[in-house]
Amino acid sequence: MPTYEFRCRECGSTYDVNRPMIAANDPAPCPEGHDDTVKLLTMAGLSGRAGAPQAGGGCCGGGCCG
Repeated sequence: MPTYEFRCRECGSTYDVNRPMIAANDPAPCPEGHDDTVKLLTMAGLSGRAGAPQAGGGCCGGGCCG
């Protein structure tokens, strides 16, 4: 089940909620009971390799492009 990160606008706490994807945008009161919360955009699953240079060269990565 995916984990979603929320932040409370009232007290500023950040917390995780495990729920099915179909309920990703449902409200999630903070642990202190406040209802004014927002779901944060998280980059889970990204390895940070985007834009890293590729070894092997060329457009196909195998050096077959001359």
